[in-house]
Amino acid sequence: MALLASSTEAGQSAETMLRERYDFVEPAEADLIVALGGDGFLLQTLHEMLKRGRVCPIFGMNRGTVGFLMNEWRLDALDERLAKARSFTVSPLHMTATKVGGEILTNHAINEVSLLRETRQTAWIEVSVNGRVVLPQLVCDGVLVATPAGSTAYNLSANGPILPLGSRLMALTPISPFRPRRWRGALIPDELRISFRVLDPVKRPVSAVADQLEVRDVETVEVRIDTSEALTLLFDPEHALDERIAMEQFAV
Repeated sequence: MALLASSTEAGQSAETMLRERYDFVEPAEADLIVALGGDGFLLQTLHEMLKRGRVCPIFGMNRGTVGFLMNEWRLDALDERLAKARSFTVSPLHMTATKVGGEILTNHAINEVSLLRETRQTAWIEVSVNGRVVLPQLVCDGVLVATPAGSTAYNLSANGPILPLGSRLMALTPISPFRPRRWRGALIPDELRISFRVLDPVKRPVSAVADQLEVRDVETVEVRIDTSEALTLLFDPEHALDERIAMEQFAV
């Protein structure tokens, strides 16, 4: 196993303690990665693995703030925890963004792809599903597409639905919609693709964000589930991801 830690004081101190207790290899040689940090660091680690084309299971321990995607930090019995851990496979979103001027950029997102207005003016966005226009003009601060694993993050803050793992759905959720005023989003089967067209990209510029990567001044954005990429997250049985997501539906 390999060990990666965030640059925070909490992450670095935990790394020092673990290296004194256990043996680790370099990430390129590892069959499993232990990640120390918060949710943001875990997402960063997953993105790095996707870029390098070498994906292996990851066991995160929380040395950040919320740590929804992380296990509890404990120094003892790491080998035993890994042996008993439950694995969950998630497929990321794949974003293809075309900027004003024609430049095309692609990236993956484990949590969500969001379109956000860049100025004080609302965004005007056309929404299509599998090539069919479902919303000719969404007037809003933005709109996002979330995976089940990411549905408790930004999506939930925007009043989107929590999606159980294995539901094979994507959440399509508006951010502060003005028109149509009563539209609150939709559930989209994950074999379909969702497309966005910015109706006035010069006067009302919009950026597209795939987890932590922002592409500014986009004209069109296509989002789909990338079933060719399988990401495996490991959890202690008592803090399994599917149960954690399910219980978020009853959080008050």
